[in-house]
Order: sequence, then structure tokens, then C-alpha cells
Amino acid sequence: MGSSKKFITLITILVTFYMFSCVSSTEFEVGGDDGWIVPKSKTYGDMFNHWASENRFKVGDTIRFKYNKDSVLVVSEEEYKLCKATKPQLYSNNDDTVFKLDRPGLFYFISGVSGHCEKGQKMIIKVMETESSTESPPPSPSSNSSSPSNSSSSLPASTHKKSNALRTTVQFSSSGFVVFAIMVVSVFGLV
Repeated sequence: MGSSKKFITLITILVTFYMFSCVSSTEFEVGGDDGWIVPKSKTYGDMFNHWASENRFKVGDTIRFKYNKDSVLVVSEEEYKLCKATKPQLYSNNDDTVFKLDRPGLFYFISGVSGHCEKGQKMIIKVMETESSTESPPPSPSSNSSSPSNSSSSLPASTHKKSNALRTTVQFSSSGFVVFAIMVVSVFGLV
């Protein structure tokens, strides 16, 4: 094979490798500028579920909770509904908690400070199963609750932002690299 054909083939392989083996992840700051706080009134009681419904989460993304003199717990659906956790999956009270969304499905978060969850400091995050399913918005986590419906005008300004993503990172998967290496070796006849 001529050197120009090898070069074009190598470029094609590099572009294909990049398209199929890149994994991106995003870090979101819970609640935007306000952070993980007790909602100021019942009007804002569902502000975290509203914030979560405005963002799209996928496996590998992280969420950052920033707070003062509080805590965050990852709990079961039942504990979320009761605002009480006897065996949380995670407990953190370090004022800056980062949680990795490591699987598709629902994640339930509550404040561990007595009374805060009951005042609305709780949240459900839905993590999408596949990249293509992020095109259609998930149902609002609070759509079946008995709380009054939230309109954009009744929420704090910071929840109106479409995305509160802090950063996006791109990583190459190890399996993608192996496929890439085999393709390069075969194209250049190194075996």
C-alpha cells in the first residue's frame, strides 16, 4: 500500500477511534448558585427536583453538593419518602461532597439535618441508560407528588439556568485503545 493511502487510512482510523471510544462526563453543582440549602419557603419546596429535571445526567457524571453546617445522604426510595434514613448508602458532612453517578436509574438524596428534608431539602436524580435516551426529557421526579405544581416564575433565579455544569472531561476507554492499536498494526503491516 502506498504511503499516501496509509496516511489517509490512519487518519480515518483516528477519527473513527475518537468518535467511538471517547467517554465524556460532566460535573454538576447541585442547586446552582444557591447550593444544597434548605428552601426558603414552601413555594420553593421542590426546587431541587425542579433543578434535577432541567439537567440530563448519564453514567459517569458527578454531582457536587456545596453546603454549610449540613449533610447529604444517599438513601432508598422509602427513606426518601419518609425523610428518615437508618442505613444510608452514603453519609457526608464535609461541606463539599462529590458523588459519582455510577449506574443508570434513580438516586435519592436527603439532608441529614433534622427537619431539613421535611422542608424540601431532598432530591431525586434520574440517570439515563443510554446516550440516545438523553434526547427526550425524563419525567419530573415530583410529577406524582401531592405538592403544588411548580412554575418557572415561582422558583429561585438560580434554578432557571439550563445547566449548572462545572466541567466536562473526556477520557479514552481502554477497550477502544486496544481496537485502535490492532487497526494501526494491521494497516501498517507490522504483524
